[in-house]
Amino acid sequence: MRILHTADLHLGQVIYQNYERRDEHRHFFNQLAHWCRTYQPDALLVSGDVFDIQQPSATSKEAFANQFMELHRQCPSMAMVITAGNHDSASRLQTEREVWQLANTHIIGTGPSIVAQEGWEEKFIIRLKTGYVVALPHMIGARREQLQALLDKVAQENDEGKPVVMMGHTAVAGLDATGHDFEIGKLKTQALSEFGEGYDYLALGHIHKPQTIGHQEDCMKEEVSYPAPVVRYSGSALHVSCDEAYPHTVSLVDIDKHQGTVTVKQLWIDELRHFHVLPHEGAYQSAEEAIAGVAQFAKDHATGYFRLRVDYTVALPSNFNQMVYDELLAYGDEIRYNPKIIWEGQAEERTDAMGKPTFEVAELQEMQNPMDFIEKTKDQYEHLDLDMVRKAFEEVEAEIVRMNEEEQATKKTKAERKNKNTSIA
Repeated sequence: MRILHTADLHLGQVIYQNYERRDEHRHFFNQLAHWCRTYQPDALLVSGDVFDIQQPSATSKEAFANQFMELHRQCPSMAMVITAGNHDSASRLQTEREVWQLANTHIIGTGPSIVAQEGWEEKFIIRLKTGYVVALPHMIGARREQLQALLDKVAQENDEGKPVVMMGHTAVAGLDATGHDFEIGKLKTQALSEFGEGYDYLALGHIHKPQTIGHQEDCMKEEVSYPAPVVRYSGSALHVSCDEAYPHTVSLVDIDKHQGTVTVKQLWIDELRHFHVLPHEGAYQSAEEAIAGVAQFAKDHATGYFRLRVDYTVALPSNFNQMVYDELLAYGDEIRYNPKIIWEGQAEERTDAMGKPTFEVAELQEMQNPMDFIEKTKDQYEHLDLDMVRKAFEEVEAEIVRMNEEEQATKKTKAERKNKNTSIA
């Protein structure tokens, strides 16, 4: 069984609030199409984060449709399996599932229901001539029993010993999260045991650095072979920030048989615009030096992203970012600036961020009540009166209820008057 494994496309990303990346994604898909034609995989797997936001623009959805339909036209016998990530709207992807099946494409948006119904497994098992794909989207929490049930069902019918691939979009223990910025949320990992037993290759998304779990020393090797099972992050299609200072790849995976040998060949992605940190060594000691460095970088490269490293003792003028943008005007959008400066040589006493609690991003997204967050961070506020805050929120909620009731009563009165006038007429 041969697969191409990629993930974290982030279609529609607008980076640093200024720059859209459509041409970069087109450049990536051109390479992906070339690899599909060259290697003729049985399946192309996309392990989540197809889009960058849950409500992608019409332009982003059009790019998705055009690019994947072109892949199908060029390799019609190749199955495509696309799962939702935490950046995607699971339900929106799911609504297009039936249509895409006409193009030999399987879209899995929503995960298994907690209350399983008979035959639920069929939605998540894709049967190919050469093997099986158990396709799962991003899911919150451990689902070991469900995952094992899927693998058990495959095992029951896999009497020919075909390879078994499982897909997921999550963080697993033992990963290297280099390049991910967790200033707001922390990374919550799952033990590999939560995925059950019976797969030969676990095709993961969510982490942007290409790597095979348990074999970090091999992460940049072009081709390696391991006995099954193998757990791998293909990495993202594009560098998503300047912090991802490593090559990005697509994984070409060959599996000879169930419980056999897994061979991974990394296909290096040629980035249309590379990321840089200026200066390459040390830090700028003044605003003038930094602006001069920007000017020289733009002259030498003519395209790319950059971020500045400045000594923390430097007092930058309030219009510094505008000075940088002014320097780049002649290059259009080809030279792109990340305004989040890296402050070097920070004094030890500047530990204002130390000790602050962190949360898994998904936890923050699920906190519907502000009091949930306040209660989890109360130790940061020495004189905070929780009872007073709680009472204040209760008063606000009561006022909202009162206002809604008044609004409904007003609507009802207007409707009654309208009906009365209609009757009289």
